[in-house]
Amino acid sequence: MLQCTAVTDVPYAEALLALATMEGGPQHAPDVLAPDEFLLCELGEHDESTEHAAYLWAARTPEVDQDLWLLWTGTGAHRVYRLAVLPVCPARLRHLATRTITPCAYFDHHPAPHSFHVTDPLGDLIASPGGIDEP
Repeated sequence: MLQCTAVTDVPYAEALLALATMEGGPQHAPDVLAPDEFLLCELGEHDESTEHAAYLWAARTPEVDQDLWLLWTGTGAHRVYRLAVLPVCPARLRHLATRTITPCAYFDHHPAPHSFHVTDPLGDLIASPGGIDEP
C-alpha cells in the first residue's frame, strides 16, 4: 500500500509544549522542531474519516515504550489538530530466511496496515542510487 500524501504545518507552540511536558521528552524542545516545519502523514492511504498521523518524538523512558504523534483531520481553516503520547504498536514482521525482525513504526491500534506494508515511492526514489537530479 502507498503512503498517504497529506501534509500539514506543525502547530508550533502546542508541539513545543507537548515535547517539553511529556515524560521522556527532549531536554530542549526547540532543538527538535523548527517553527516553519511541515509533516507528512506516515500512514498508508486512507479515507477522510481517518485521522492523519505524523511521528514527532520517541519518549526516552525505560518502563514505557511510547511516542508523541501529531494527529489531524480536515484541511485549511477546517484542520483540527491533536498531539498525543501513544503506546508503540506491538506488531513485528519476522523474516525467517534472514532471521530479522522489523517492528511496526506506528502507534498501537493505528488504522491498518502496519508500517512495514506501507511504501513511500518518493522516499524510495530519493534513496535510490540514481536519486533525483537537482537543477
